[in-house]
Amino acid sequence: MTLAAAGISLSFGGTKALSDVSFDVGSGELFAIIGPNGAGKTSLFNCLSGVYRPQQGSIVLDEESLLGRRPDAIARMGVARMFQNIELFENLTVLDNLKLGRHLHLNYSAFAAALYLGKARKAERLAREFVEDLVHFLGLESVRHQPVGMLPFGIKKRVELGRALAMEPKLLLLDEPVAGMNAEETEDMARFILDVRGEMGISMIMVEHDMRLVMDLADRIMVLDFGKRISLGTPAEVRVDPAVIAAYLGGADSETAAADQATLEAAT
Repeated sequence: MTLAAAGISLSFGGTKALSDVSFDVGSGELFAIIGPNGAGKTSLFNCLSGVYRPQQGSIVLDEESLLGRRPDAIARMGVARMFQNIELFENLTVLDNLKLGRHLHLNYSAFAAALYLGKARKAERLAREFVEDLVHFLGLESVRHQPVGMLPFGIKKRVELGRALAMEPKLLLLDEPVAGMNAEETEDMARFILDVRGEMGISMIMVEHDMRLVMDLADRIMVLDFGKRISLGTPAEVRVDPAVIAAYLGGADSETAAADQATLEAAT
């Protein structure tokens, strides 16, 4: 088991964002979290990455607790995050943005860096080799020297994924990885996510609104609604769960409900 979360509860004043949420993620598993807007998905991601600290519960990664640790400490423990809103340095090249993901693995001193001594030189060479492998893996060869700000949105998202992978994470948090993408870009990202699982064996937790993508890629799915876990199982089990259908369709107008019903039925 890579990650175990038990009894996570998070409140902001009198508002409960999460209530007694529990789940686990196995080694190499692609675990998806879905739910209507405001269900608590982002709040849960922020708890996992150290941005929020839940009032109750436990989060353990490979037998080490993540609770109370700062985001940078959690990153050093092996948790990387691909952000929904692209958080790249647009004036830097693709290579330079990817190299930023290696900073946790560069352990030379400022003195060695200033004089570019042997240890610093070797570390920089190894970082460049690692990043070049990622460039090839993600098909970014033709844009490696271009400033990120000049690239299409879909390529930027791919660089965002690459920077997270450059950290060599044990657990990768994918925060709406295909949000804002067209159909072709979505298919490309889906292929890369599958390659990450198949070739790197990294455990992943994905929050995503694209139901077809989730149903196609996820090993298991947890469904949140109003901060509570209402379902957990395989895509086939979740798709027919009455609680899930009610959460997505309850209170919707007939036209929206029909469209959502069709999406749920077609997603597998």
